[in-house]
Amino acid sequence: MSVENLEKNIAFLEKQIFWLDLSISECQEIGIKKEYTTDEFGRFETLCSRFARSIDFLVRKVWRSIDDYEFEQQGTLIDVVNNAHKRDLFDDIQEVRMIKEIRNDIVHEYIDDGLLDVLEDVLSFSEKLIFIMRTTLKYTHELK
Repeated sequence: MSVENLEKNIAFLEKQIFWLDLSISECQEIGIKKEYTTDEFGRFETLCSRFARSIDFLVRKVWRSIDDYEFEQQGTLIDVVNNAHKRDLFDDIQEVRMIKEIRNDIVHEYIDDGLLDVLEDVLSFSEKLIFIMRTTLKYTHELK
């Protein structure tokens, strides 16, 4: 079961990277500014959604399935992050915490103006998230 689950999550991670990367490119072209057209704001909103889903999927699905595959005891999300850090899937725990905080800001903002406040953080940390996702993908390919 753990092999099939890991393989399924790897395939989904590849798709998640593709879509997040696409949104990053579109939003980098737009850039950070004071006002956005409806289309531009929609693109940033899509990036925010993909950013939040990506970190959730990475931690809750992919890293947990790696723990399962490597027979790690299933613990808290903090344990999952610590295990990923021990595997050198990322360098700085503070960056992952910041990414999770940005994710929390995204999912708790319901008004356009509130979301505008996190756009710059999302854009600046998206590249780091993509890097961590690709590092994780490389790690999983080396497991097999």
